[in-house]
Amino acid sequence: MNSAFQSADWSIFAGYFLLLALTGWWFNRGNISSSREFFTGNGKIPTWVVAVSVLATAQSAATFLGAPDYAYRGDLTYLTTNLGALAAAFFVAHFLLPKFYQYKVSTAYALLQHRFGEPTKRHAGWMYLIGRLFASGARLYMAAIALSMILFSDIAAGHVLGAIMLLCIVSFAYSTWGGIRSVIYGDAIQCAVYVGAAVLVFGYLYWQLPGDSSQIWQSLQTPADGSASKLRLLDFGTDLSPAGAFNLLSTFTGFFLLFIASFGLDQDLTQRALSCRDARQGTWALVGSVLLVVPVVMVLLGIGLLLFLFYRDPAFSSIQGAAPTSRFAGETITVFMFYVLHELPTGLRGLVTVGVIAAAVSTLTSGLNSMASVLMEDMLKPRLGARLSATNEVPLARAFMLVLMLALGAMAMLCFYWQQFSDTPLLAFALGVMVFSYSGLLAVFAVALFSQRGNTRSCALALLTGFVVAALQQPYLQKWYLPAAWQFDLAFTWQLCIGFMLAALVALSGKPQPVASRPEPPAALVMQRSDEVTDVYVSARN
Repeated sequence: MNSAFQSADWSIFAGYFLLLALTGWWFNRGNISSSREFFTGNGKIPTWVVAVSVLATAQSAATFLGAPDYAYRGDLTYLTTNLGALAAAFFVAHFLLPKFYQYKVSTAYALLQHRFGEPTKRHAGWMYLIGRLFASGARLYMAAIALSMILFSDIAAGHVLGAIMLLCIVSFAYSTWGGIRSVIYGDAIQCAVYVGAAVLVFGYLYWQLPGDSSQIWQSLQTPADGSASKLRLLDFGTDLSPAGAFNLLSTFTGFFLLFIASFGLDQDLTQRALSCRDARQGTWALVGSVLLVVPVVMVLLGIGLLLFLFYRDPAFSSIQGAAPTSRFAGETITVFMFYVLHELPTGLRGLVTVGVIAAAVSTLTSGLNSMASVLMEDMLKPRLGARLSATNEVPLARAFMLVLMLALGAMAMLCFYWQQFSDTPLLAFALGVMVFSYSGLLAVFAVALFSQRGNTRSCALALLTGFVVAALQQPYLQKWYLPAAWQFDLAFTWQLCIGFMLAALVALSGKPQPVASRPEPPAALVMQRSDEVTDVYVSARN
């Protein structure tokens, strides 16, 4: 194995942290006077920066390491999920963003207060916090595992803990003083770093392969092992298992719901749209992020396709390295991680390392700030009211971020021991874990927007139903309550559809109750903002 860091790698490593220190100092200048400014930037963040931030937040270290593995084992059908994302972005822009700006909310869940009351807002906020803690903790663990493998050539507990601490400290220091402004601008820096690393790896792999572009294209179109074309983009199948998670049927059902939840109900991404000047700019930020993600994912998938030729096509046998394995010291790894550990030269290995860190930091800073915003705006401020002075809001928000950083670090370390002593597939869990909270949240928001039914109690039961139904569909739990002949394995997109439908029925079962709500904004202002979003929606469709 050729994985020990050399002087060039350490130089790149040091240069990256110097870049973090300088940009962190630059973005954190100035004073922040209120929690609203800390969490939304007072709507003064440029649209293009918000779009890049949404892209960086959505593309975690799991995507950076996992997308090449998907193309290596499959094809390009993962790209079609962006059709569902684009449709979801327009849905959120048409139905949710005008409401968020109408009521001047700081979190997505504050909208529920106007429909069902204060308790429903808190219940939705807690559901988000639980799901985000598990999802971000698992993603932090995966980034720390990769970092430990590259830096220390092992995954000893002490080294993994050190990697977790490094990622947590960097994320906390970068985001805690400047609030959402430093998070969003920092995301743009992190995005440039990990996309640049991916492009360089793609270029190096392409240079390694003999033959010209036409030969590479032909080898991918008709693989030597007789398998299906690696260049397939559209899957018209109806497979409901995890193997069919990226077919078109799944794209316009489960993925459509998944992206509605991500863009409009998950504070991690919704907070970005709320940082724009108005709903119109928020719309363009969401749509722009979907368009920007396509070339980024194409590069990551392209790495996987070239790795397929590098390791499995006889026409390129003269440059093949050791046969890839899926295990490293007992830990499951992707083919991209195997390539990084065994084949990358000095310097480029350092770039990939900072790419992993950048992908993790962009996700962690977002998670810390968004979770703190829910704790502060939805949980604490309504209870304290006037007793919480404006001068104490920002220090308290920063204190919440410190507590959340420690919680995420503890969850990541828990995942380390969980993976060592169980057979639970952590990568699959990390990618689909938000289904547990999304199922109920989607149901409650759907009932709030499109019906006159539901109340505080039925919405609370709907959130719980969505969580439980999603859990009961997991294969590793079915063996405890179902006979072997009855057990099933559905793609997480279909798990989301089932959980959403059952939770929606529960939410609809409640009779409507009157709710005291804050005054409506001026009708002219509401009409103006709604017309702005409608104009964007119509022009984009045309």
